[in-house]
Amino acid sequence: MSDRLKILLQHLLPKQHLTSLAGRVAGAQGSAITLPLIRWFVRKYRVDMNEAANPDIASYNSFNDFFTRPLRVGARPPATADFICPVDGAISQFGAIDDDRMVQAKGHRFTTTDLIGGDTALSGLFRHGSFANLYLSPRDYHRLHMPCDGKLSRMIYVPGALFSVNPTTARGVPNLFARNERVVCLFESPEYGPFVMVLVGATIVGSMATVWHGVVNPKRTGKISEWSYADQDIVLKKGEEMGRFLLGSTIVMLFRPNTIAFNRDWAPERPVRLGEMMGNSLG
Repeated sequence: MSDRLKILLQHLLPKQHLTSLAGRVAGAQGSAITLPLIRWFVRKYRVDMNEAANPDIASYNSFNDFFTRPLRVGARPPATADFICPVDGAISQFGAIDDDRMVQAKGHRFTTTDLIGGDTALSGLFRHGSFANLYLSPRDYHRLHMPCDGKLSRMIYVPGALFSVNPTTARGVPNLFARNERVVCLFESPEYGPFVMVLVGATIVGSMATVWHGVVNPKRTGKISEWSYADQDIVLKKGEEMGRFLLGSTIVMLFRPNTIAFNRDWAPERPVRLGEMMGNSLG
């Protein structure tokens, strides 16, 4: 199937209904189809269950339990670096923010303001800063971790579409990551200042969850929602879990100018692993 036809089908498919159905199937506890579905998924995507804390696929009560399974202790030792990669996945794009514009794919850009839901004061913090966009494929570990220490200050849920976020769609759908449903998490690092982690939803992504809130978007109301944590002391250390996708997607990170020098081995489409060196401080 050509890329153009794949993109056309995504415009035509009832993405919200498909995603709601997938969420119900994935969340069903003790369903008769759970184990056969997990077996098919492991075989189809060549999932390495030896990395899981619990490698017994028959022990998972739901597909979501399997999909968000924790890793065994020691499976992802953290690199000695100021910033570590927060996920298993692949690099979509990364680098400098041109004023407020970031590269989505060849021929496509999107803005920090659009990505975070229109807050110009917040997006202004990251003008001429740096970004990293990491894609999690179905076979990847789907918990998200902290690239550095951070204190949570705000979370914003931005409603949107549910296009796939795979590389083909990134090349074919303009403004994809600022168009899809997303959860924007703003942290303050004592060493590096404010940074943002944006969890981007996609077709079949049942929900997104954080460790401090739980599922952020159980009902899609079409309205932006915001939570302030200025009066709370929610501090997460580098490498700690911060959230998870209940089925896979993409994470976009924003850093202020002169904050991070990315790993020289990084390149678009390169696979990455949780805990590997993402970069070091420019400070």
